[in-house]
Formats: sequence, C-alpha cells, structure tokens
Amino acid sequence: MDTPTQRMLKVGKATIGLIGLDIALNKALAEEISVEDIAEYLYKEIRSQNYIPPGMTETYKNAFTREYKSLLGLEVEEDDDLIIRIFGTGCVTCNGLRDAVIDAMMKAGIAADIDMIHEPDEIGRHGITATPALMINGEVKIAGIHPTPVQLEAWLQEAAKK
Repeated sequence: MDTPTQRMLKVGKATIGLIGLDIALNKALAEEISVEDIAEYLYKEIRSQNYIPPGMTETYKNAFTREYKSLLGLEVEEDDDLIIRIFGTGCVTCNGLRDAVIDAMMKAGIAADIDMIHEPDEIGRHGITATPALMINGEVKIAGIHPTPVQLEAWLQEAAKK
C-alpha cells in the first residue's frame, strides 16, 4: 500500500499541501475517471485526509480538475496570476536565486508569490534535474545555473504580459 505524501497544489490564490493527492490522482488515472467526474471523485478522496474550509469546496474542485487535466495532457486554463517556483535544497545558491527574482520583480514593478520547493519528490515531479531551477507559469526557465538580472527581468515582463 502506498504511503500518502504531501503534494503542493495551487488552490485559488494559495498553494496548499494536500496529503494523499498523488495516490488519489493515480487511482483516478488507473480507473480512467472522466474529466467531468474528477472533481467530485478527488474531493471525496482528499477531504478524508485534509481540512477543506467551508465555502471553499468549488475552489478546491476547480484546482483538482485543473491538476487532473494537466496530468492527462489536456489544455489547462490558467488564472492571470504569475506563478513563480524556485526548486532547490534551500541552500545559499537557491536562496540567492530567490533574492535575484525578488530584485528583478521590484525593478519590473511586478508582484507575485514565490513558491520555494525543497522536497526532492516534488522537484522530480516537475521534471527538474538540476537545482537551483526557476519555473515561471509552468515553464522551466533555467536549471543548474543563475540567470542574469537582465534575463530574469525579461522573463518576468514577458510572463506578466500573457
């Protein structure tokens, strides 16, 4: 039997760690649950191990559907928020990349949350093979080396315009 692990998922404007999401997603894939039925299926599976605040049911269901569609390789409608993820072990180099991203955001006048991903399994799930790595709106921009401030600013401005 699989041991449930925590997986990060963007739910509304927050990124939430959910226990058992990977197992539930894998079960849904194996059972070939339809996209139309996935929100209810995952909601039932996940709420037994996680607290879902009252009034947030639809927001969670939308997040579950988006994640399932992404796994199936279907088109996923993203929200307008900039999603920045930095992958690494939490070392000085990774923290330096975070600081450089914050500096570039300030210069470009862009606001966004930055998710720092330290868990090796989560890093691997995103296909990252070298750290530190920077992902903007689901696209890996650089891995294993630091970008220049000019590169960072250009990537952020390009992502903010989309």
